[in-house]
Amino acid sequence: MKLYIREFAKLTGVSVRTLHYYDEIGLLKPSSVEKQNGYRFYDECSLTRMQEILFYRELDFPLKEIRMILSSPDYDKPNALKEQKHLLTLKKERLERLISALDGAMKGEIVNMNVFDNSEFEAKREEYAKEAKEKWGNTAAYKESAEKTADYSADKWNQLNSAMDERIADFADCKRKGFTPDSKEVQALMENWQDFITENYYTCTKEILAGLGEMYVADERFRRNIDRHGEGTARFMCDAIKIYCK
Repeated sequence: MKLYIREFAKLTGVSVRTLHYYDEIGLLKPSSVEKQNGYRFYDECSLTRMQEILFYRELDFPLKEIRMILSSPDYDKPNALKEQKHLLTLKKERLERLISALDGAMKGEIVNMNVFDNSEFEAKREEYAKEAKEKWGNTAAYKESAEKTADYSADKWNQLNSAMDERIADFADCKRKGFTPDSKEVQALMENWQDFITENYYTCTKEILAGLGEMYVADERFRRNIDRHGEGTARFMCDAIKIYCK
C-alpha cells in the first residue's frame, strides 16, 4: 500500500493539516517523501501507527504522551490494546444505558439519574493513564525532554526535524562512500549526533545512546524512517553507536 497524504487523510478521517502537524512533532512521519516534489506517502506501517494514535486520542491522551508511549522501546502493544478495549467497553456500556434511558424519557418516564454517572470510566482511564506514564514517562530523560520542548513552536520542530534528517543523511552518505562504522569520520558524526540530542531534547548519555541504537533497528517505524536516506542506514548507525559507546 502506498497512499498520497490526501488519500491517507481520507482513509483515516484525519485532516491533511493534522498529518502535517503529526509529522512536525514526530508523532507520525510519512513512510517516504519524494525528493523531487516533496510528496508524502503513507503505507501499512503508517496505518497501524495511526490506528494506535486514534485509540489513544479517543481516550483523551495528550499528543505528547502518545508520542512518548508509542516511541518507547518498552511499549507493550498487546497489553495496550487490551486496556484500550476495556476502557472503550465501559464507554459503550454507558452509551447503551443512556440510549435506554432516553427511550424511557421519550415515553414520559423519569429516568434514574445514576445513568449519567461516568465515574467508573473516568477512574479507569485515569488509572491507565497513570500506569502508562509511570511505565514509559517516569524517567529523567523524558522529564527533561518534556520541559525543554514544552515551548517549541511548529517552526522550531520543523528546524529540528530538518537538522535531524541532515545528520542522518550524513551517515547514509558515509555508508555509500565505503566508510566503516569505526572510522574516525563516522565516529565524529556520532559525537555530533549525541550532542544534537543533548542540546535539543535531553542529556544523552552513552547508556541512553546505546539504547537508542538498538531501537533504530528493532523498531520498524524507526528503521524505516532512518532507511529513507539509504537502505541499511539504521543498522550502520546502530553499529557505529556500539563502537562509540564502548
